[in-house]
Order: sequence, then C-alpha cells, then structure tokens
Amino acid sequence: MDRIEGKAAFIAGGARGIGLGIARAFARAGAKLALADIDQTALAAAKSELAGLTAVETFVLDVRDRPAYARVADEAESRLGPVSTLCNNAGVAGATHVMRLSYEYWDWVMGINLNGVFNGIQTFLPRMLERGGGAYIVNTAPGAGLAAASGLLYNTSKFAVVGLSESLRQELAPLRIGVSVLCPGPVNMKIISNSRATRPAESRTADEARVWETITAQANAFLAQGADPNDVGEMVLAGVRQIDCISIPIE
Repeated sequence: MDRIEGKAAFIAGGARGIGLGIARAFARAGAKLALADIDQTALAAAKSELAGLTAVETFVLDVRDRPAYARVADEAESRLGPVSTLCNNAGVAGATHVMRLSYEYWDWVMGINLNGVFNGIQTFLPRMLERGGGAYIVNTAPGAGLAAASGLLYNTSKFAVVGLSESLRQELAPLRIGVSVLCPGPVNMKIISNSRATRPAESRTADEARVWETITAQANAFLAQGADPNDVGEMVLAGVRQIDCISIPIE
C-alpha cells in the first residue's frame, strides 16, 4: 500500500529549501499537505504553487513552541485527516565562532534543530501508535550529522538527530512505523539567510551583524553549487516508499 497517495503529510520547515522540495515531490505523488514554517510569506507562496496539485493547508509555527505544535497538529488533522508521514525538517544555521559561543546561541540552535525534531515526534507519534502504525517519520540531519566540520553547534545538533533517528527506527519498526534520517551534502538553499528571523538578540549587535553578513554570503555561494532541493525531495519520497529505508545519503 502506498504510504503517500491520498494520505496527509506534515512537513515542518515546509515552505522553503529542502522542505519545499519534499512538499513538491509529495504533492506530485498525491499526498495531502500540511506545511508548517516560521515564514508566513513563504507559506503563502508554497500554497499558491501547490494547491493546483493537491489539498494544502499552511500553518505559521515555531517548532520550539510545544503547545502551539499540538494546536497546529489538531487543526491539520481536522482539515486533512490523520497524518501518516511526518517530516521534521525545520532547522537553523548560525554564523557564530567558537570564541563567541554563549548559552543563548546554544539554546537557539538546539531548541530548533534538536528539540524541534523531538517536539514533532512527541506531538504526532502517540497519534500514529494509537492508529496502529502504518506511518513514517523523516528527520533531516544534513551531512553535518555524519562528519564534523566548522560550526560546532550546528554539527552537534545534527549528530544528535542522527542518533535519535537510528535509535527510534529500531524501537518503532516492530510497531509498523518507519523512520529515516535524511543526510544530504550541500543543497542549494539559503538556510543562514532564512535563520535570521529567530536568531539570538546578541547576534544583532553591529559586530555580530558584520560577521553574520560575511558568513551568510560565503555560505550562500557555497550552497548555490549544491543539490537541487527538488531532487532531494524526490529522494525522500523514494525513501518513504521503501519499507526498510534507514537513511537517504546524497553524494
């Protein structure tokens, strides 16, 4: 039985980048879409693009907000039916150096990249279990979750997502819920630019702003050479359709 066609998929971080690539692939495959993102304008654009293909509902959501997550989940399922595929894709990347680490930066990156993933799981997993399984969870942890590079906080958060996903897969397999961890290399998206809306207040000082601008320009130039988010979305779709898929590496 196809896990996608005619079923509801919830995509956190679904209005831009990899999330939008996943949404496009799922829409073409006949899934009903619940897209959650912090960017209301991007959500509106995504809905306008995809509504001709499938049912699309959009929700402004900060994945750190657990009560809001529960409310959005209730609303999404009331409009689209039970969510059978959950994509925990929301994430941020921060332009900070090890010499400028702070508790505020740590809480920001971990709150979205790691806690946001867990919040999605904790919101939807009990519902999936109550319905008897037949569901799927995809967690995004780019290649930074497999091989450490510069970006201490980002790498740490993504390594944690990989470990969480691999452990969760083993525990949920007997319960008919599949789990994948998506680990792409560079993808053509503007994650640092998109992270500005929620970045810590201390990064808004003049000095930090200059650092942010420099690293943003460098990151955008590097990522522009990366994989097309639409290709990544098709790989995720293929992975969800494979019963024993553990990870979806992208060279």
